[in-house]
Amino acid sequence: MRQSLAVIIGKCVYALTKLRGGGSAFPGLVALRIAPRLLQNAFRRVPRGIVFVLGSNGKSTTTHMVSQILRGHGLKVFTNPTGANLPQGVASSLLRQVGARGVVRADIAVLEVDEAFAVELAEILAPRVVLGLNTQVDQLYRFIDTERAGVMMLDAMALASEAIVTNRDDPFLSTVGDRRGAKTPRVVAFGVASEVVAASPNGLLNAQNFADRSRVTALDVVTEVTALTDSGTTLRTRDMNVALSLPARGMHYAVDAAAAVTTVQQVLGEDWSADLTAAAFAAMKPAYGRGEVLPFDATDVTFVMFKNMASLQLNLDALPHETGPVMVAIDEGTPDMSWIYDVRFDALRHVDVISGDKCWQMANCLAMKGVTFDLVEPSVERAVARMRELVTPGVRQTWVVNYEITMIARKLIGFSELASGS
Repeated sequence: MRQSLAVIIGKCVYALTKLRGGGSAFPGLVALRIAPRLLQNAFRRVPRGIVFVLGSNGKSTTTHMVSQILRGHGLKVFTNPTGANLPQGVASSLLRQVGARGVVRADIAVLEVDEAFAVELAEILAPRVVLGLNTQVDQLYRFIDTERAGVMMLDAMALASEAIVTNRDDPFLSTVGDRRGAKTPRVVAFGVASEVVAASPNGLLNAQNFADRSRVTALDVVTEVTALTDSGTTLRTRDMNVALSLPARGMHYAVDAAAAVTTVQQVLGEDWSADLTAAAFAAMKPAYGRGEVLPFDATDVTFVMFKNMASLQLNLDALPHETGPVMVAIDEGTPDMSWIYDVRFDALRHVDVISGDKCWQMANCLAMKGVTFDLVEPSVERAVARMRELVTPGVRQTWVVNYEITMIARKLIGFSELASGS
């Protein structure tokens, strides 16, 4: 009874917040206050269990990849597609996808989970497989240091009931074998061939493990990125080379693909198909805001979303030589932007509009880096209007934006949070 009441009220709150243009997590918070066991009850009958995706960067993209590959193998998948990864965010995703009884009707659930809440959620949802993507410098105002975030992920990964998928090249997460619980039968890894890393202007940008630099854990590397092109990657897995198209440009997307393939293999076992995986990638659209290409008047715009130094740098490294008109925008959704001065902006020769609440800080940084720009406009609405004036038919624009401005800008050009491009 309490479960159904929480779902019905939560759905009503969600409808009201949509009318007012509010955020997506509040309805889930309300539902959890009414029924604290909402999530446990909702997921307890998912036959193939739950997959967690953790990491400083790439969670939304990899969750999307895992979900699409599993769907390509014929499974019905529940996921939280917009990156709402706190407990209340997962609950809000639940409210949008379940009936009045609040029970998930899917073969498997694939959940992006915030590092700080990963252990809490693992203890109540008992994930079958936990994937750890990377530990990168992120949200130090919140985590204090990267070691703390890495330990949080390691603790959650050790709670997997069946398999841990980890990053061989991550100085923190590669040590997970020393922490796994007695019930976890295996730890497998993905990685990137050294020559592919060497070809990247700034490497992988995984954080250094200053606490234990010398420790090396032997890992069973299931999937390795062996080649990268502008539109795809080649993975070496199960003694075969698998060529995949990627939903967006960049080595980080190839790493996410290797992680996703490895994870799906742990779920499906011998039922995993390289052909079905390749077909899923061929049909795959980018995750919300992560390299999305959306129509914009007589042209279209690529959303290049960032949240920290590593994600911005890796996305800049992957930009094509011709970007068209460029907007860079950042607001208070990025509380501490001191890291911006560590970013190499070589890929941006010129920016047409700088916007967002922190536009002047960004303008100062770009000026110091030698990047020219035309207009600094704090209002995102006016900035988008200016970009509309710069539209040339067939010439794609590039908008480099943080998460909050992604949501605003997408709505300004006619797309809701779950537009077809997601």
